[in-house]
Amino acid sequence: MIIGLEGTVEKKEPTSLHINVNGVVYEVFVSVNCSSKITENKVKLNITHIIREDAQSLYGFSDINEKKLFDTVIKINGVGPKVALAICSTFTPSSFAQIVTSKDISMLKRVPGIGPKGASRILVELSGFVIDSDGENSSNSSAMLEASLALESLGFKKDIVSKVLNSCKSTNTSDLVKESLKLLQK
Repeated sequence: MIIGLEGTVEKKEPTSLHINVNGVVYEVFVSVNCSSKITENKVKLNITHIIREDAQSLYGFSDINEKKLFDTVIKINGVGPKVALAICSTFTPSSFAQIVTSKDISMLKRVPGIGPKGASRILVELSGFVIDSDGENSSNSSAMLEASLALESLGFKKDIVSKVLNSCKSTNTSDLVKESLKLLQK
């Protein structure tokens, strides 16, 4: 499994690169956002390697959050690599997380290959999608996710839980749950 490539760019197109790695040239599909960030000949990309019956494809990302977005979206039924790459080309990971949080179907329908049904399916399946901006925030976001799951298991609705959690100031799971329960009782 190929998870990263470092080499020189031999050919650059808006959605694909040919990267020479010690004499072996790989075709790597990239988002328009990733392609526009590549300005030098030397490049280092995180790779998602997809093996299918009829092809092996490499999808490259200069931003680890964009790779996380791609890997998350591709797991949804009906979303293939081309649509996932179109999502990465249309939105940055943080703007996509905002669209999922606000459940904005009209924005998601702007992506080529996504209709109303696909957009609503993506929003339903990714309701807890969070982007890690840095290492410090990742422990906080995992605490938020754990608290969200705990409150949902108590019977609270997902959208109410997310609103309450966003107004909380605590940073660990147990304190988030306690603070949220106090706010939910009001």
